[in-house]
Amino acid sequence: MPFPRPEPGAGAGAAPAGPPPGCPAHAAGAGPGGGADGLRRLFGPEADTDPMRLYEKLRSEHGPVAPVLLPGDVRVWLVLGHRENLEVARTPSLFSRDSRYWHAMREGRIPPDHPLAPLTTWQPLCVFADGMEHQRLRQALTDSLSRFESRGIRRYVIRFTHQLIDGFENAGQADLVEQFADQLPLRVITQLFGMEEEYGPQLVKAAKDMIQGTETAVESNDFITDTLQRLVERKRVEPAHDVASKLIEHPAGLSDDEVREHLRVTLVSANEPTVNLIANTLRMLLTDRRFRATLAGGHMTLPDALEQVLWDEPPMTTNIGRWATGDTQLAGRKIKAGDMLVLGLAAGNVDPAVRPDLSVPLHGNRSHLAFSAGPHECPGRDLGRAIADTGLDTLLSRLPDLRLAVPHEELRWDSALMSRRLVALPTSFTPPRQAGRARPGETSMSARQPLPPPQPVPGAAVGTQTRRPPPPGEAPAAGAVSPSEPARGTGWAAVKRRLRGRGR
Repeated sequence: MPFPRPEPGAGAGAAPAGPPPGCPAHAAGAGPGGGADGLRRLFGPEADTDPMRLYEKLRSEHGPVAPVLLPGDVRVWLVLGHRENLEVARTPSLFSRDSRYWHAMREGRIPPDHPLAPLTTWQPLCVFADGMEHQRLRQALTDSLSRFESRGIRRYVIRFTHQLIDGFENAGQADLVEQFADQLPLRVITQLFGMEEEYGPQLVKAAKDMIQGTETAVESNDFITDTLQRLVERKRVEPAHDVASKLIEHPAGLSDDEVREHLRVTLVSANEPTVNLIANTLRMLLTDRRFRATLAGGHMTLPDALEQVLWDEPPMTTNIGRWATGDTQLAGRKIKAGDMLVLGLAAGNVDPAVRPDLSVPLHGNRSHLAFSAGPHECPGRDLGRAIADTGLDTLLSRLPDLRLAVPHEELRWDSALMSRRLVALPTSFTPPRQAGRARPGETSMSARQPLPPPQPVPGAAVGTQTRRPPPPGEAPAAGAVSPSEPARGTGWAAVKRRLRGRGR
């Protein structure tokens, strides 16, 4: 689709003029990533091939804050420094989440069919609010989610993990991106929302398309919105124990539009990052000898391993966006009122000012930018951690001899405006019957072996008793565990035993 191209300097709040002659930024215009005024694009061949390399070029050319172009050659600022990212994220009085400040939006340069429209068009939800209104809306969302973090999210994760593994286990091989990581988070989320399971695959496809900012992003966004609108209408009439009903019932008194939009932002913010977190952790486990040996040697727990991945390969590379409420400065750059800023999460995580040596592990350090920061820190972060932690543990308890089926040099990524996605992760393993392993629910030697004590998922209650799932429509009891649920630690204990013989 044709995109509107702004004239340099157009509008009272337009970004500053291009760099002076001789500036390294001019040279960028000659390459595949160069655009108007020699600014580099955050989309297209250069960004898609190696976004991290692009970020380092921008850092060397401009410092911690760089002028760049988004689709339609819309001029924005990319924040590359760790400290500068925190400053923007934690100062909503200067850098608001309200996109109505954006001069490009006010001047009609972001029409409804623009790829950025689903991510930047103002809507009545906490993502675009600040101050008291943001607190009201976000509190309703976090309160509603917390009702389930303490009432058996693990149970849903384990159920769907087993279902997915059942579909490929006997083949002895699987693409763990397409057949596992892509599928698990949204299946859990739709269950928590109170949706029928058949919605899962369609929403997986639509959410992926929307977050990548493709030409069909608007259509995908419309599909998600329509689906959630029908859900809200149904829950108004037939409330149950689910996130949609809890949002409707919350004392904050959300309208139907507000309920729908908060379900949408939760779906998107919890799904795509969790998909990437699962895939990236599995890839590092199967290809990174140091990472594998540290985990196998007991020097790093699974939660610590997830945090290391969130530092090294954050699920979202950038976060759109913040808008300057007035003229200000950031790292010596003159930011004008209405300018848009993009948080460079991946770039900030490797800022030499905070990580001079990237080879040094950061066990348990949660000061990364993977979930952004400040009052708008990702509301789905704990849900994502719980899904990834429990899903990986369950997967590895079923497939303890999991191994990469292709040379790691053959792995490929798709890069988009806000994320870098592993395309496929081909793996192989011994089918359970050949390995003499029992399927879940069957008696096996490993099931009779002593197991490590359970480790709780953040925010989730973990029970020790075995219960049958409740009848449809009945709320699960706190700490409910399905009959096939493995004890915590089983999968990683098996991996440790296997890797101690290989990781040296």
